[in-house]
Amino acid sequence: MLRIAPAVGLFAAARLTGLLLMSAWAWHIGRRPRAILGRAWDADWYMLIAEHGYGRVLTWPGAVQNDLAFFPLYPGLVRGLSYAVPDRITSGSVGLLVSWSAALVAAAGIYAVGERLHGRRTATVLVLLWGLLPHSVVLTMAYTEPLLTAFAAWSLYALLTRRWLWAAVLAVLAGLSRPNGIAVAAAVLCVVAYELVRGGRGDPRLWAAAALAPTGWCGYVLWVGFRTGDPLGGYFAVQRGWTSTFDFGAGAARVVRDIALRPVALPLTMALLIVLVSVVLFALLVLARPPAALLVYTGVLVLITIGGSGFFESKPRFLLPAFPLLLPVAVALTKARPRAAIAVIAALAGLSFGYGTYLLTLSPMAL
Repeated sequence: MLRIAPAVGLFAAARLTGLLLMSAWAWHIGRRPRAILGRAWDADWYMLIAEHGYGRVLTWPGAVQNDLAFFPLYPGLVRGLSYAVPDRITSGSVGLLVSWSAALVAAAGIYAVGERLHGRRTATVLVLLWGLLPHSVVLTMAYTEPLLTAFAAWSLYALLTRRWLWAAVLAVLAGLSRPNGIAVAAAVLCVVAYELVRGGRGDPRLWAAAALAPTGWCGYVLWVGFRTGDPLGGYFAVQRGWTSTFDFGAGAARVVRDIALRPVALPLTMALLIVLVSVVLFALLVLARPPAALLVYTGVLVLITIGGSGFFESKPRFLLPAFPLLLPVAVALTKARPRAAIAVIAALAGLSFGYGTYLLTLSPMAL
């Protein structure tokens, strides 16, 4: 564990710096940082579920926002931990504690994956890059991306080290965390299927892992379906109420056309740039021929992000758990001259801190 500490320390320092800069600006303009971090946008939905359970529905022109769209593990953890802390500590503060803890666990898992594949230096750079993405400010909010990434990173590590049941259990938890948590189960199923084909049919752990991995995601989707009276389609109807569907990129293409033809808010332009860069990074990852687990996991996340319609400005956030996209950059920076690597990291830090502050305090669009 000691070898992980420097990387996790760098990650924590990066996010703490961004948090302090954002907080200073928020106080300057008369806003409360804790309210921004713990109750803004989707965080408020999660906190209300933690406080009151499911059942909130808001109706807008062209949209019906049902809280059943939000997966249960994160608000469940917040609710459970709230019973163990003094009453004066709000659910938003508890949510931040869960998210910050999950972000540190995720950083450790990312390091473990990077070290196994490319050694300690590359793993450390990989963790630091993840903490300096333009949207990494989300990792300090009461959102679910840190939780999903924590389960995903350690599940991938378990696959790399052939711990099939651990990988499957973590895939279950990932599937209960976010809709795109299905990417972890997909990675487990593909790797297990390959092992079975190779001759592992006599290993009961492989069969158990294959049966277990998708149960978290599928279980919640079915539960929502039965609750809404449509077992197989109810969850997807709820998502359509949020204008969120998988349309093979048709909705995203319309937004891209609008960005190209008329002035739009900065978050939309940045979202487009980040998605395009992510596609390039995925191509580089494929060329690097990583283990199948990482390739399947990342590919499913990229596919869901590009192929889904809905809130285009949120797509960079959906890609935060896709940390293997950063592997080609981490390898290149490790091999680069120290001065060049430091310059790149400093530029990323400036972008991350500045843009993160803008997103939380000035942006007119939800994350």
